[in-house]
Amino acid sequence: MLKHHLEALDILDTPVWVVIPDTETLLFANKKAKKLSAGRTLSEMRNGTYSAYAQHSLSMYLPGLQNQDEVVEIWSIGPVSEETSLSCRASLRELEDVGDVLIFEGIYGLTPTIPKTSRAAAYQSRKQGFYARFFYTTSAPMLLIDTARDGRIVDANLAALHFYGYDREEMCQKHTWEINTLGRSVLPIMSEISRLPGGHKPLNFIHQLADGSTRHVQTYAGPIEIYGERLMLCIIHDITEQKRLEQELEYAAHRDALTGLLNRRQFYHFAEQNQTGSPDFSLLLVDTDHFKHINDQFGHQRGDEVLIALARTLEATCRTDDHVFRWGGEEFLLLLPNTSLDVALAVAEAVRQAVASITMPGLPGLTVSIGVACHLPDESLDELFKRVDEALYRAKNNGRNQVLAA
Repeated sequence: MLKHHLEALDILDTPVWVVIPDTETLLFANKKAKKLSAGRTLSEMRNGTYSAYAQHSLSMYLPGLQNQDEVVEIWSIGPVSEETSLSCRASLRELEDVGDVLIFEGIYGLTPTIPKTSRAAAYQSRKQGFYARFFYTTSAPMLLIDTARDGRIVDANLAALHFYGYDREEMCQKHTWEINTLGRSVLPIMSEISRLPGGHKPLNFIHQLADGSTRHVQTYAGPIEIYGERLMLCIIHDITEQKRLEQELEYAAHRDALTGLLNRRQFYHFAEQNQTGSPDFSLLLVDTDHFKHINDQFGHQRGDEVLIALARTLEATCRTDDHVFRWGGEEFLLLLPNTSLDVALAVAEAVRQAVASITMPGLPGLTVSIGVACHLPDESLDELFKRVDEALYRAKNNGRNQVLAA
């Protein structure tokens, strides 16, 4: 019923994508959107050569959209050989049986606000009046750009000169693509910005300073008319510290604090992807033998050292595409994509042997018991986990330090 409802969007000549923000799952794309996408995934469109956005995670847009804020992203679309950019405006809707979704509507076919020709040189001779006082006294870094001259920087206020580390003469010899790590790929993005009604939509970039260091910045750029000239005003906000904190929070949300392994919540995310994309996957449930004895006799600090050593051993023993999770306590879970039961058993045995070879001064030798199960057609994750847990239980009851399959 939901699919039938969304298919009504196919009659539109405007490209429309419907996205679940929490999982960043593309729920639906109308015919126009599919044609423009040219087979690209949502992630590929948002992170392509000519892409720019204000928030890496789509769910971070929700509070602003609930307050009627305008959100625009620039996506890369089309085949690789003909890649181009498209501005997409986001809106928030609620669908029955789904919840909150983001509707991304392509904005194209607008007349550029900035013409192809500009007499920006005339601006230089008229640095006076209200605009000059506003521009030069504002504490936020600001650049004035001539998009018609390959993104040439026409002027920079004092805050921008301090931020980038150039004097005015050096700064005004540069083009925007020389300070943006995207290089000349930023020019199509600027062209899209110039087409946006109202301009000044926040987008994130990485800018390079005079000393070679880089900073994460959020730019507010839009067309402006000064003394009869059409230019682009760009206001720069340094968000490097904000990005660092966001990355730390994202890491903490996805990782176990002690071992650095993916956490239980992430297991369900990866497992559901495998169920959809490649249902032939296997699980290994690994339990540390006699771990309580280690904690009781040698202390919890040494116990933590054991868990960290086990985590590094599991990571080193697994294959490139395998995922290792801290399941809880002394238990670890391994997800093996595209893996049959026979291959999973071989990996489990390699893990068992690698753990048995660990030597830690002052501690007895380590061993693990491992349960193995391969996902069956139409089997739920709960049913699969029940089987692998039963296999582990039998391995421990049969004497530990062994591998058994469900």
